[in-house]
Amino acid sequence: MQLDHVAVIGAGAWGTALAQAAALAGRQVTLVGRDAEVLADIATNHRNTRHLGALPLAESIGASAQLPAADLFVLAVPAQASRAALQTHAAGLAGKPVVLTAKGLETGTHKRQSEVLHETVPDAVGYVLSGPSFATDVAAGRPTAVTLAGDDAEATSLIAAALAGPSFRPYAADDRLGVEIAGALKNVYALGCGAVEGAALGASARAALIARAFAELNRIVVRLGGSPHTLAGLAGLGDLTLSCTSPQSRNYRHGMALARHEPTAAIGLAEGVATAPVARELTAALGIDAPLIEAIILLIDGSATIDEIVAGLMARPLKREH
Repeated sequence: MQLDHVAVIGAGAWGTALAQAAALAGRQVTLVGRDAEVLADIATNHRNTRHLGALPLAESIGASAQLPAADLFVLAVPAQASRAALQTHAAGLAGKPVVLTAKGLETGTHKRQSEVLHETVPDAVGYVLSGPSFATDVAAGRPTAVTLAGDDAEATSLIAAALAGPSFRPYAADDRLGVEIAGALKNVYALGCGAVEGAALGASARAALIARAFAELNRIVVRLGGSPHTLAGLAGLGDLTLSCTSPQSRNYRHGMALARHEPTAAIGLAEGVATAPVARELTAALGIDAPLIEAIILLIDGSATIDEIVAGLMARPLKREH
């Protein structure tokens, strides 16, 4: 499998960071975007000032508004924008390996990102990249380890090797479903942990929420057909821990703002806000007990205060921990 030329669709912070990682891994890289000013900045100044400030980018990274004929494609747009981006570039992606990096479930359809890819470009071959990673860390060359999941073990390992560089380490895996669900729902739980922080409920409360979120996530992933082993790795516990403890996470900051009754517009896109109601619909349809998702919906909707939500959770019947 030839993997010399990588095209990254989406010239935001995450797409640019992944382009940087691929370039440092020795690949020829083209960043594909829609904003002419951003593309010019990348091509001329080797920076994406709008999304990553003054952080320098590899001079080998190209920028284009058109999809090139590449060996490997990486989709790095928000989850709710994936379908439109895939439809736009469907002809160029046909029959090609496509790495999906958005963490979210599609509103209205409950679809995972790989399912959206299958519907829009049926003969493309989907892989899922997820794990504890912030764009600024990846772009700056700070040590980062993630999971790359695909159905074909050999092909997945080859793609992981093609993207691996001095500071970016993808671990190949085969549980696409588990990786996708864990990546989507950790954003929801990060909203809750941010709210705990915003309400000054203490580190003990946040630790308890992370532990119970992990248990709830396990129930959901296993019921949907994923592996519990995935949750013990980078895409599960690793990503959940990072997003639920760091203000670098927009979902975490969004939750903090909700608890403090502060505006959230300046924070930027928090994928968990769109994913939470989809997750509630999905778990309710399957009869999965997901009290934390239900509680976070109340927070997002403004239907209850953080104190009321916590009181409700603490009043639930006591259970044995398995």
